[in-house]
Amino acid sequence: MKTLNKISQASITPAQALQLLRNGNERFVDNLRLHRNLLEQVNETRDGQWPMAAIVSCMDSRTSAELIFDQGLGDVFSIRLAGAVISDNVLGSLEYACKVAGSKFIVVLGHSKCGAIKGACDNVEMGNLTGLLNKITPAVYAEKTIKQNRTSSNPDFVDAVTHLHTKRSVQAIMDQSHILREMILNGEIGIIGAMYNVETGVVTFQEDTLVIGREMFMESPEAVTA
Repeated sequence: MKTLNKISQASITPAQALQLLRNGNERFVDNLRLHRNLLEQVNETRDGQWPMAAIVSCMDSRTSAELIFDQGLGDVFSIRLAGAVISDNVLGSLEYACKVAGSKFIVVLGHSKCGAIKGACDNVEMGNLTGLLNKITPAVYAEKTIKQNRTSSNPDFVDAVTHLHTKRSVQAIMDQSHILREMILNGEIGIIGAMYNVETGVVTFQEDTLVIGREMFMESPEAVTA
C-alpha cells in the first residue's frame, strides 16, 4: 500500500475519501487488512504528511481510527477526546487538517457503550470532567423517543443519546467554523457522522448527515435533532 503524498492527496475527491474509509472498515471487519511496511511509511512521511481525512473520535481504547478504518501512517488525522465532543480546540485542529494540510473529509465518530455519554446521562459531576460532559448534556435533553429509565442503566437510551450527540456534533462543526462550513458547501471537503460498534467492529455511517456541496446541505436544524 502506497503512502499518501501531496500529489495523491490532491487527486482524491471528498467522495473518494469517504469511500476509502468505508472500504477500510469493511476490511477491518473481515480481518483482511492491507499489508503495510510501517517502517517504510515512517521514512516516506519524515518530510511531511498528507492525510486524506480527519476523524474526530472518542478517547476510548477500542476506537483507534487508524485500526477501525484500516489506514496507515500519514493517512488520517485522528482527533480524540472523551465523547468526541466539539470544542474550540477540535475546531482549530479540523481547520488545520482541512484548510492547511489538505484533508478532504471529516468524520465525527461516536461509538456504542461510551463512558462519556453514560456520564452525561447520569449527570455526573467530577472536576474538569464536568465541563466536558456538559457539552453532551444538550443531546440528553433533546432525546425524546425514550420516556422511561433515562439513565446509563438503559442501553437503548445511551445508544439514542450517542446517535443524536454525533449528529449534533456534525451540525456544530458546520455552525461554529465558517472556514469548514464554506469548504464543505463549496464541495472542497465533505463531512458525515458515524457510529462504531465495539462488539462487531462495524462502522455505520449516518447518511442523513452527509454533506459535500450546497446541494446536499439542509439548513433546518430539525434534520439533526429528530
